[in-house]
Amino acid sequence: MSKLLITGGTGSFGSAALKHFIEDPTVTEITVFSRDEKKQHDLRNHFRSEKIRFIIGDVRERESVTQAVHGVDVIFHAAALKQVPTGEFFPMEMVRTNIFGTENIFRAAEEQGVKKVVLLSTDKAVYPINAMGMSKAMAEKLMASRVNKKSNTVFCAVRYGNVMASRGSVIPLFIEQIKAGRPLTITNPNMTRFMLSLDDSIGLVKTAVSHGEHGDIFIRKSPASVVQDVAKAALNIFSSSAGVNVVGIRAGEKIHEVLMTGLEHARAEDLGEYFRIRNSADGNYDYSRFFDKGEFHSAPEDYTSENTKRLSPKETEDLLRSLDYVKQELETHKGGNHRK
Repeated sequence: MSKLLITGGTGSFGSAALKHFIEDPTVTEITVFSRDEKKQHDLRNHFRSEKIRFIIGDVRERESVTQAVHGVDVIFHAAALKQVPTGEFFPMEMVRTNIFGTENIFRAAEEQGVKKVVLLSTDKAVYPINAMGMSKAMAEKLMASRVNKKSNTVFCAVRYGNVMASRGSVIPLFIEQIKAGRPLTITNPNMTRFMLSLDDSIGLVKTAVSHGEHGDIFIRKSPASVVQDVAKAALNIFSSSAGVNVVGIRAGEKIHEVLMTGLEHARAEDLGEYFRIRNSADGNYDYSRFFDKGEFHSAPEDYTSENTKRLSPKETEDLLRSLDYVKQELETHKGGNHRK
């Protein structure tokens, strides 16, 4: 892999990627590119490695993007605005970062001769119902359109739902509420979510690097849990009697995560632990597919958190207990209670 660039590299994925790839002998340099100087400072002090370099910049700015991409072999494009409410109130901010920023990365990668770019996408890009999902769906289209450009740089993507214990996922929120002595807020007790770990997300991008071809989208097969079971598991783990407060579904929120449509499923390749969705474009601007003929007579069902393997309440609790984040928070919680 040699020289790696992670855009938005101070986020949950970036931190996990640094931890993994700093030990990888095939990676000689890792560049963290982000806007957050405080988080970069914290990561620099945490890892203290000459293998990592930090660049302050914004994917919206072509000049800083060009500087960051120079001499890089592989890019993990994780930089994005991800908060659904933010997108509903400020949709153009999503457009500027998630669409224009992605195009800046892609163009710079082509100009600088980067070997491969892996776009980190989301379940919200499938049947998007909010501005964040729409912007990420457009980012995927920008990736897929590179097939028609005959680019020497390989562009592919990975798609996943909320990663367990990452920022923005429900587990840190539940733990924060437990520590504050407040009831856990859930929007709908029957809501389901894929249960993907940070390590699984790293394995997914590594698969894309190893096997990705122009326009491919990779999805990791994952089990799912009912949100109510996740809440009860958190209460059990932290021996809390705080209870649960059902607040109702929020604007822009789905009951179930969808990682692959039926039509995508029809052309997907089963790789065992992963699905690879092949790009239906052939690089020849074949407009007949859109006007004269269809691709399939029938299609399988969508791949969702409702129809994947469902974890039992005990399996959900065991999975949460296995997470390093939960273990660390539990030790902190016990220590705090002991001091009291």
